[in-house]
Amino acid sequence: MNLSIECEREQDGRWVAEVPELPGVLVYGATAEEAMGKAEALALRVMAERIESGESRPVPISIRVSAAA
Repeated sequence: MNLSIECEREQDGRWVAEVPELPGVLVYGATAEEAMGKAEALALRVMAERIESGESRPVPISIRVSAAA
């Protein structure tokens, strides 16, 4: 499974990061690095929950970061 983190700055100065392949994985941060770190952590939690609940099976993953200024 290949996951990507898309990150961009909002008009109010906050950064928003999301993992499009996992609906609902969208977080805000004060910096791009903070937002991307939170998005990666949430994506891993979501995937772990899916595996633990039997909704998904373990698969190799790759995470790619794509930041927009």
